[in-house]
Amino acid sequence: MLALVSCACANVKETAPVDSLEADVSDVTWPFFAFCAETHDARKRTLPQQAAMLKELGYAGYGHLWLDNVEARAKTLTLAERRLFQVYVNVDLSKPQPVDAKRIAQVLGVLKPHKTQLALLFVGAKPSDTKFDDAVVKLVRRLADMARPYDVTVVLYPHSDFWLETVGDAVRIAAKVDRRGEVGVMFNLCHWMKADANRDLRAVLKEAKPWLMAVSISGSDKPEQIRAGKGNWIQPLGGGTYDIREFLDILREIKYKGPVGLQCWGIGGDARMHLAESMAAWKLAIEKKK
Repeated sequence: MLALVSCACANVKETAPVDSLEADVSDVTWPFFAFCAETHDARKRTLPQQAAMLKELGYAGYGHLWLDNVEARAKTLTLAERRLFQVYVNVDLSKPQPVDAKRIAQVLGVLKPHKTQLALLFVGAKPSDTKFDDAVVKLVRRLADMARPYDVTVVLYPHSDFWLETVGDAVRIAAKVDRRGEVGVMFNLCHWMKADANRDLRAVLKEAKPWLMAVSISGSDKPEQIRAGKGNWIQPLGGGTYDIREFLDILREIKYKGPVGLQCWGIGGDARMHLAESMAAWKLAIEKKK
């Protein structure tokens, strides 16, 4: 897989919305957050401990997996002056009610100060099967309508072997939804390598650019190794044979100004160790070229 209190929130150091950043793109430091680090953390840290660790290591915030404990996650990040960038939501197309809209409505209020993105993962159908498009477009528009009053947006999360598998799938749906700024696309490097690496990376990102609202990265081996089933697709940043600077250069080229998430799914051991390793690699990767 991956491969998310009201008055206290006034103290959150907010990240500027994508369209409000006016700096020269060559000087942009993208907001850098982590997600899925808790799933395999040998230390089994509590939410307050996770928030404190993120602050200590310099992460701008976190992405929260599924709809349980969202309020607690938002509160602990607020107290640590971190942002809740994303909440990941499963949409099961095999069910009469594909998503828990009631639960989403319950958490929107605590997400407002964080300007959180609802990141939708679509399961329960054959990858890229367009016969579900009309129903999905209707559902996404409904969620966007619910989210709008709370400054919460919706991003479509491509995931290998899921119905929404590729960035092309996400762009197709986003274009049909036609709510630019409210509904967008997320690019996930690991899932591109797994499901879509036969498509040129630059071409994929340029196609997604009008709707691109989030990206995620990780350390990885090269795409051809991942396609051949011989590489490791999710490692601490800086690990593997793939040079992440190639990807970051394309983000600069297309003038991307949104957040960058660190995919940590499946990385074992003490989460603090690999998060510190990834932060060190991130700082090196975003240094200006001499």
